[in-house]
Amino acid sequence: MVDGSTSGRSPLGTYVRRVVDDDLDELFGQLAAVLLDGPKGVGKTETALQRARTVRRLDDPAVRQIAEADVDVPLEGQRPVLLDEWHHVPALWDAVKRAVDRDRAGGQYLLTGSMPSAGTHSGAGRITVLRMRPLTLPERGLEPSVSLGSLLEGNLDVTGHSLLGLTDYVDAILTPGLPGLQHLSGRALKAALDGYLDRVVDRDMVEAGLKVRRPEAVRGWLRAYAAAVSTVTSAEKIRRAATQGDDAGLPRSTTQPYVETLTALRLLDEVPAWSPGHNHLRRLTQGPKHHLADPTLAAHLVGHGRDKLLGGTTTSLGGDRTYLGQLFESLATLSVRVFAQRLDATVFHVRTRDALHEVDLLAERGDGRVLAIETKLSATVTDHDVRHLHWLGDQIGDQLVGKVVLTTGSDAFLRADDVAVVPLGLLGP
Repeated sequence: MVDGSTSGRSPLGTYVRRVVDDDLDELFGQLAAVLLDGPKGVGKTETALQRARTVRRLDDPAVRQIAEADVDVPLEGQRPVLLDEWHHVPALWDAVKRAVDRDRAGGQYLLTGSMPSAGTHSGAGRITVLRMRPLTLPERGLEPSVSLGSLLEGNLDVTGHSLLGLTDYVDAILTPGLPGLQHLSGRALKAALDGYLDRVVDRDMVEAGLKVRRPEAVRGWLRAYAAAVSTVTSAEKIRRAATQGDDAGLPRSTTQPYVETLTALRLLDEVPAWSPGHNHLRRLTQGPKHHLADPTLAAHLVGHGRDKLLGGTTTSLGGDRTYLGQLFESLATLSVRVFAQRLDATVFHVRTRDALHEVDLLAERGDGRVLAIETKLSATVTDHDVRHLHWLGDQIGDQLVGKVVLTTGSDAFLRADDVAVVPLGLLGP
């Protein structure tokens, strides 16, 4: 029943418990069917295997042939039933829905693989989707002392000491959050990342329904997108960066399908802009902030290794320190989004159209109250660094439950102006 994949295991073969496991512990006993959705290699199958008692691997031609002949056969067996890579037989989606309509008992079906295509009927009310993202720092073995949940409740009395320094965060950025690649380094890691991206472009995008006529154009666009992580750079600027201004090389009509397909494959993981509805905040930009699923992929696409990020030399990206700041924000964004999902909070960014004010991340609770978060590639935080947090507080008043700066420093503490300073390595759910 198990194929020996290590996509969710440490190099020693032990399972790496994920934040989403807590969601499954709480929810799956009552929910009949759950889809684990996320980028390839994030560990969906291994997490599902911790609970499954019957496993159907739909990427196996023999299993797939049986399912195509009778779509109800794979649903049989001791529950929970894992339908791994279910999208190879799209009719399984509706088969699970029908089975849940007949029996709403919890803990019956786990699905892994892609979200259904736009032409498939929604599984709302029958199949619950849980997003899986790459490993956060606590999932890599760090012990957090500051809870995002506590911060969202307005408790800013933060404490803790981190042993991580700037070089440790660079190493974390350059170490994939994909469990099966965690043990690789040097040329082996480069080859694995090249192979991962080649698989996405050459196979996964095609299987998702996009005819890729020029794979090299997709790779060029991905490199340009990777250079823009943690920014709101326009789609047109990314397109022109990918072609060096040669419009014939990559028409405008081509790039939007890239975004849609790569988002569906969860390789792109953009942070939407906040739309609060306040009259005095109507002039906020509506464009998303760009992120790849894993900051390691961004650094790899741009060609930035440890020496380049720490060397301080000037590059076409505006300087290694600038791009390192973008990657640090991307690492922080990954953690905040994973923890926020556990807390039923949603993550946005804030930026005025005139670019005079911006807040890197905003975690919004179900009741509409928000926690504002800035990221800072520094061990120190100045009054200048927190000015946008205070601006937002002036705009929305009591709706803001707290202000936080995530840093590369050593100690968590509360500033005199009630801004919590938290080393990223100390943050947990």
